[in-house]
This record gives sequence, C-alpha cells and structure tokens, in this order.
Amino acid sequence: EMASREEAEIQVSELDLLASMFPYEEEFAVTDQLAVAELKRYVESQSAEVPTSKVQFVLNVKAEVLDASTVQFSMCCALPFKYPAVLPEITVRSSLLSRAQQIHLNSDLKTYLLQNCSGEPCMLSARQWVKDHAVAYIDRELSSSSVTTSDAMQAEDIIFTRLWIYSHHIYNKQKRKNIIDWAKELTLSGFCMPGKPGVVCVEGLQNSCEEFWSRIRRLTWKRILIRHREDVSLKGGTCDEIQKLRKFSTLEEKCFDAHGSRGNHMDLGQLYHFLEEKGCADIFQMYFGVEGH
Repeated sequence: EMASREEAEIQVSELDLLASMFPYEEEFAVTDQLAVAELKRYVESQSAEVPTSKVQFVLNVKAEVLDASTVQFSMCCALPFKYPAVLPEITVRSSLLSRAQQIHLNSDLKTYLLQNCSGEPCMLSARQWVKDHAVAYIDRELSSSSVTTSDAMQAEDIIFTRLWIYSHHIYNKQKRKNIIDWAKELTLSGFCMPGKPGVVCVEGLQNSCEEFWSRIRRLTWKRILIRHREDVSLKGGTCDEIQKLRKFSTLEEKCFDAHGSRGNHMDLGQLYHFLEEKGCADIFQMYFGVEGH
C-alpha cells in the first residue's frame, strides 16, 4: 500500500521530469499508462482509492564504446508504492550481455543505489550510472569489434579531480541542500562550509566534478569561483585507486564554531586544523592569502 500522497507526488514529479528530459519514445516510454493515470488521480485527491498497479516504464540508454559506436541498454523500471522510501525495481538488459554479465551489472547497480540513493528519487542517478558503467560488463569480444573492455579502460585515462570552490557567502538553505544532494548524486566526496566566506571542496571523477561545478555556478551568487583545482591522471584507473585518492569519505557540511550577528562567521583556525588533518593545509593560504596556524 502506498504510504502517503507525498510519495505518490514525488513519483509523479519524477515521471514528469523524465518525460521533459527524454521526450522521445525511444528514450523513455511508460509501459502502463493506466497506472500513471491512477497515480495522478490519487495525487490530485480526485480518488481516495490507493493505486493498485505499480508505475512501469523503460529508459533506453545509449553508451559509447571505444570505436565510437554505441551500445543500447534498456532499463526496465517499476516504482514500488513506497518509492522513494524503497529502491526502484530496475533490470538492465542488452543483447550484448550474457546472462551472467547481466546479473553482475544489475547487482552492482543495486549496490550503488543502496549506498548513494536510499530514500531519494534516483532514476536519473541510475540512468547515469548505466551510461557510465554498463559497457564495462559486456563480453571481452564486443560483437563485431574485437575491442576489449580492459583495452578501452587503458586507452581512456581516468582523471581524478578535486575542486576548491570559494564563494562570497553561502547562507541559502536550498543552495546548501543542492550542494549535498548533487555531490551525492554524482558520487563526489568533500565538504561544504557555509557562512561568510563559503568554502566547498568536491572530489571524484573529473566529469562528475565538472557537472557539479556547471550546476552550482548556474545558481545566483554574489561571487563564486574555483580557487584551485587538482587533477590526477590514472592509467586505466580502477575504483580502488580512485578511492585511495579521496581525502574525504562523503560530502558533509562542516560548521566551525559559528559566530557573528547571524552566526555566519566560521572559526577559520578550526577550518585550518580540519584541512591539516586531511592533508590539505596548503589550501588555506590559497583561499585566504595567509598561513594557517
């Protein structure tokens, strides 16, 4: 049984978002229109009857392989009544996946969602994960081409990036929520220090860091800039090597003895010690032009 209208509303708004982002049926197709209509009636309070059918749809994802050809993956999705409090049911398929590879891929996707998206709408994150990772599960022999996954990984150096972002101030609750949510969605770690000045550090795969920066800078700021960036190239890097480069385990908001009339000035001495603990003390001078102590 659906826990509440609130969960139904989240489902409807996520379906609307998917429909606007993927307007073509070959990208996104609802397989049970009646279930959607039932859900919408329930949300609009026209019906007191709790929906009896799960919303089901297909997201098709084209992922590039090394020779610039594309492979299509189909994500067959069903939203349980309690979604997003419980994970969606997703099965990823492709004609190029063997049964064992398909099981492996779907199991890893589920693990990723459990670790990163519990309780949050996550269809876009799931789609992005499939786009970024699914090709690696295909058999060594890619149908007509003899490109191997390991060759593909070696040819494409993985770049690990850390961005140190400086803002005149970060007060707004929605912006602070966006910073945390987007970092989680993009599998970035780091920290955010709200107040005046505002400091954000994100680290992870280069394209994820750049996506984060492009979203953040589109918001309205008095002043925001990348104060410093670090890029490390990993030849055919693995997840383990990427994890070793991280200085932070997740992205969290850090407040250091806030003071001032609005409780908005942080104790920069404490920030320095925090950076020192993480092995990033030299960043303090880049931000504030003074040596920390």
